[in-house]
Amino acid sequence: MSLGDVFLVRHAESQHNVDKNFQQLDPPLTTAGSAAATQFGSTFPFSDTVGVVLSSPSQRAIQTALAAFSNILERRYFEPSSGKGIDEGATLVIDLDAQEQSTLPCDTCSDRETLLHMFPLLDFSRLPGGEEKAWKSKTGRYSAEKEVIEARVVRLCETLEGLLASQQSHSRRHVVVVTHGVFMKALTGDSNIDLPRPGYAAYNLRWEKEDRPPRLVAAR
Repeated sequence: MSLGDVFLVRHAESQHNVDKNFQQLDPPLTTAGSAAATQFGSTFPFSDTVGVVLSSPSQRAIQTALAAFSNILERRYFEPSSGKGIDEGATLVIDLDAQEQSTLPCDTCSDRETLLHMFPLLDFSRLPGGEEKAWKSKTGRYSAEKEVIEARVVRLCETLEGLLASQQSHSRRHVVVVTHGVFMKALTGDSNIDLPRPGYAAYNLRWEKEDRPPRLVAAR
């Protein structure tokens, strides 16, 4: 049973992709990466169908989401003088389960206080303070162990199921997920997926059996 369409987007070029400094905590996009994200958004062919943009809490993913989808996101996520965003636009959701899976500093998210300072107009309520130690140390629910990653995929797909259900009465009923190259392999079950930075692929969230959680299936 189809639950709805999801577009996976890989973040644009970030600083550690260029200088190979993987010890830098939560690196930002490069200038070229920001420009590429903006250009990507101007050519993304499904903008009119997207009601929710879900992003990893990594700085580079959030920056990609804001740059690429400023033409469809709600105005409240942007400074009024920027002219970005639209009335009754798409909702931006920041979700810990969409972060990258390695324990390297470059794949570790900033703490919530830092993110609030970087992006004061965004809602980080889905980043519970009680779990901050786990995501900062990549332990517990956010470790790099195989079974933990698999559990995170299940949680994210269940989150996507809820978001798609909430959009069914709207004309903008599809969801974009801005995430990372390695985690995307686990999320899709496709070890060969390797999108450009930035780039997208279309999927359908489906129930294959009623006793199993939903999963993403490549759109045909």
